[in-house]
Amino acid sequence: MSIRVLVADAQGVVRAGFAAVIDEEEDMTVVGESPDGATAVRLAEELAPDVVVMDVRMPELDGLSATRTITGRQDAPRVLMLTTFDLDGYVFDALRSGASGFLLKDVHPSELLQAIRVVAAGEGVLSPTATRRLIGHYAATAAPATGIGPGAADAMRELNSLTGRERDVLTLIATGLTNREVAERLGIAVGTVKTHVNALLRKLGLRDRVQATILAYDLGLVRPVRPDHCP
Repeated sequence: MSIRVLVADAQGVVRAGFAAVIDEEEDMTVVGESPDGATAVRLAEELAPDVVVMDVRMPELDGLSATRTITGRQDAPRVLMLTTFDLDGYVFDALRSGASGFLLKDVHPSELLQAIRVVAAGEGVLSPTATRRLIGHYAATAAPATGIGPGAADAMRELNSLTGRERDVLTLIATGLTNREVAERLGIAVGTVKTHVNALLRKLGLRDRVQATILAYDLGLVRPVRPDHCP
């Protein structure tokens, strides 16, 4: 079945470029394009895409607000946000608002396509380098907040249900490591890491590793670093 994609970007050339790349894939179809956040919200409801590729900086309604509205609906599509990090430090809030991940706007087309497939399959996408930089920015500009999954108090109790290895995996993915990198760090198979990730998400009542990352920082399992310490 073809993945239905809505592309939302304020720049016509960029929007058309993304749409062209996506439409070339046999397993994807661009069902609509939007030049602003308000139109993206409307088209997301009318066209029922599987994935919305959303620019953070949008006229009429910014990508953050549009994402919150889109993901707040029943049977909502997944939202993959694109950002130029230096300008868009509030993407962390977008992830908190329901986006399934983010990539930098200069991402290679093959990475964008893979991210769309991953998000459509129900997983989250976090660029490791961008994750570390974003968390650093968040640490410098915002105080931790709660509200992911079962809530901070409940989540702290649920953490006790994790095995030691599951807690190790949670901590490592929260620093932006991929499953392969986690496997190398812990000396276990990639398949075993995936099993641990699925188990900890289920126990914590979380949707994907994006929410797991946010929760880990909210609960202090991982300490944010300042931007000038980010790689």
